[in-house]
Amino acid sequence: MAFPLPGWLGRGLGSPGPGPWCRTALATDVSLETAVASVAAQLRGTGAADLALVFVSASYASDLPRLLPLLQERLRARHWLGCLAGGVIGTAPQAAPRELEQEAGLSVTLLRLPGARLQPFAIQPGTLPDLDGPADPWLALLGPDDQAAALAASRSMLLLIDPGFAGINDLISGLDYACPAATKVGGIACPHSASSSSLLFEQQVCGGAVGCLIDGAWSLDPVVAQGCRPIGPVFEVEEAQRNVVLRLSCGERQSTPVAALQAILTDLSAEERELVKHSLFLGVGRDNVLLEASGGAASGSVDSGSEGTADGAPPTFLVRNLLGVDPRNGAVAVAERMRVGQQVQFQLRDGTTSRQELELLLRRQRGRPAEPLVALLFACLGRGQGLYGGPDGDVTVAREVFGTLPVAGAFCNGEIGPVGGSTHLHGYTASWAFLVPNNDG
Repeated sequence: MAFPLPGWLGRGLGSPGPGPWCRTALATDVSLETAVASVAAQLRGTGAADLALVFVSASYASDLPRLLPLLQERLRARHWLGCLAGGVIGTAPQAAPRELEQEAGLSVTLLRLPGARLQPFAIQPGTLPDLDGPADPWLALLGPDDQAAALAASRSMLLLIDPGFAGINDLISGLDYACPAATKVGGIACPHSASSSSLLFEQQVCGGAVGCLIDGAWSLDPVVAQGCRPIGPVFEVEEAQRNVVLRLSCGERQSTPVAALQAILTDLSAEERELVKHSLFLGVGRDNVLLEASGGAASGSVDSGSEGTADGAPPTFLVRNLLGVDPRNGAVAVAERMRVGQQVQFQLRDGTTSRQELELLLRRQRGRPAEPLVALLFACLGRGQGLYGGPDGDVTVAREVFGTLPVAGAFCNGEIGPVGGSTHLHGYTASWAFLVPNNDG
């Protein structure tokens, strides 16, 4: 697939030239062979790519070991990376991007990236290095020892993880530790009942985790849309045990989390009170030092709209599930380890809010000087039609903002992206990666 861009970054419809290019294809055939043939026809005439990204729906799970050999008979790429997905996101030639949630789908993206330094990696299931030890064992998972310094300084990382991988959060923390400068975006592949794993890497299907470090002339710009809006004031945690919040304060006033929420409910509309029953979350504040290191909320979540922090920076919240309530003491359990002094704010999620937040973040990204070659989207299975009430919710917003920019990706079992200067595993989130040229690459 091709889309015109200004100057040297053009992507013409003819045979690809020596410059950068992106070609995308999308097939919806039930038969794997027919889907591969359709993709190959859409990409006919394409030269050798540097990187091929393949996202395939769970309906092909039993045929997954056959997929890469079939594709590689017809298409040429130096590196191959992909996963089985709960739904497929892709763009056919001369068509708008689509989100295929409940149907067969095969999305293939071929990228030619002159000047890029690509380091694909596959991390096998098993014991991970110690998070309290040196970074070298973590870097050894990603590439040769004699390239450790370059690996550690990489700007971007695309990361896909098998749902059966033990210690996903430890893996993400370890990769942040090993490659602190790298923006990391990706997702958790889809579980399935077939005998194979869920990840595609070079010529095989594998488990564990796979990915690609991207540096040199190209990098990934992240946009993480959590799709929530705040309700009530920003509180401070006064008492917490592990992931349970026992006491909150707002100014001089202290209360239990349940009492604080009950006070907020009195000011909500009937529609908002109904949302509280099934779409209530807690925003967990990130440290200001981390926020500053990431360049602010633009690379993570939209400004919550609260008064901000003492140093004037807008608070950035990591949205987490509320796991339960203890009616005896008014405490709440959160899907995040909590600490005293942390800022929190209750959040509501709905389709309108998600669309507004996503549009704001994408327009902010559109205003950056680097023109993207493609957008990669890793969206929660809980988004899509279930959130927006209709098809193609997230990609429609992207088309309104970016026009004919191709979009490819997957509906995931968890999304990976940065908020507040560190990488997190999210839920109900759209984690975007815009592939852009570096002026200094």
